[in-house]
Amino acid sequence: MMTDTVSTNTSSHWVCEAIRKIEADFQRSADTHLIKLDLPYFSDIDIYLKDESTHPTGSLKHRLARSLFLYGLCNGWIKEGTTVIESSSGSTAISEAYFARLLGLRFIAVVPCTTAKKKIEQIQFYGGEAHFVDRSDAIYAESRRLAKELNGHYMDQFTYAERATDWRSNNNIANSIFGQMKFERYPVPSWIVMSPGTGGTSATIGRFIRYRCHETQLLAVDPENSVFHEFYKTGDCSLTLDRGGKIEGIGRPRVEPSFIPGVIDRMETIADADSVATVHWLEGILGRKAGASTGTNLFGALKLAEEMQARGEKGSIVTLLCDSGDRYLDTYFDEAWVEANIGDVAPTLAYLQKFGG
Repeated sequence: MMTDTVSTNTSSHWVCEAIRKIEADFQRSADTHLIKLDLPYFSDIDIYLKDESTHPTGSLKHRLARSLFLYGLCNGWIKEGTTVIESSSGSTAISEAYFARLLGLRFIAVVPCTTAKKKIEQIQFYGGEAHFVDRSDAIYAESRRLAKELNGHYMDQFTYAERATDWRSNNNIANSIFGQMKFERYPVPSWIVMSPGTGGTSATIGRFIRYRCHETQLLAVDPENSVFHEFYKTGDCSLTLDRGGKIEGIGRPRVEPSFIPGVIDRMETIADADSVATVHWLEGILGRKAGASTGTNLFGALKLAEEMQARGEKGSIVTLLCDSGDRYLDTYFDEAWVEANIGDVAPTLAYLQKFGG
């Protein structure tokens, strides 16, 4: 009996120390920047990018990974020596590998074989292992299989993303956006634009807007070859596709449990060529590269701004810069790859020039 008590106390001490390390890491990280785009075309509409690429692991998924680890620790799922497994196209896995290394845990990412090479290198940089599958829809079953085989914990971001983050608290991304907007010309955004991957961030933002009774509306933008938009329209949770999309980190070939359509005011599908063209155009505005999911977000924001201007409305729109384009030098920023996989982006680039850049 005494041995069991000592063992329990030792385990509790490890969990408390693990939580302390994660919280200390959070305190060392300043909030991400809110960038106002200089677009004279929109004289009465201001567009902002919440730059999530400045997190220690370089993407929006750093927030999610931190929340998922805390959720797993506090639920008793992650203990000293637990092997952590995640199904991910890359960015979540990079961030989870970072936190696993912080806690001294083995981490395995189950990723599609088409994942950008730079992302795989970053998973490995943080001590993680990449376990490849041929099809993007095979990541779930393989993650569960590995977790059972290794007696590990399958993090399952697609199920737990929307519940691991406290959407009412003062440390989530929505609260950060509204706090940073406080002294702007139009401090309460007319719209926030978000592209769902797990659906966790759109759930957090949408719930926070309602909880604080803001008049802000939430537009969710979906890439091609994703079921989210169709699910939003039909409510059919059995929807599936036989292949994944080409905009990494967003869109899904099945309806994920963390995607909550009830918090979304409007949804649109953005063509892949528009997403990729927009990040090439954005480089001329910011002087640096962003991932294609940022292009999906920003293209949606620009179309909204056009609509608002046509109606004579004034206001602000906030969207997210999800990660750096340096991860995609061999894909979205490689001319031959874009031509072969995305198609002609020249018409969208010509359209975007009217906004500036």
